[in-house]
Amino acid sequence: MITTNDLKEKIIEGLNLEDMTPDEIEDNMALFGDDGLGLDSVDAIELTLVLEKEFGVKVTNMNAAESIFATPTSLTEYVNEQQALKQ
Repeated sequence: MITTNDLKEKIIEGLNLEDMTPDEIEDNMALFGDDGLGLDSVDAIELTLVLEKEFGVKVTNMNAAESIFATPTSLTEYVNEQQALKQ
């Protein structure tokens, strides 16, 4: 089971957000858009690859992608749910 902090570290590392620390990303901060972290569609692709590489999790339901990628908390919950299904 991963923590939100684990996920934030992988986001920073995977997206090369070198000037940022996990503490600067709030658990319920929007990942995309001007009101949050400000990620864009290219970052979404990179983040998808990070999930596959680091956690062995794929996002296959594109209809649910917006809610899955909404915040660090929602993304952590999705990763943990998917990893639990594999056990």
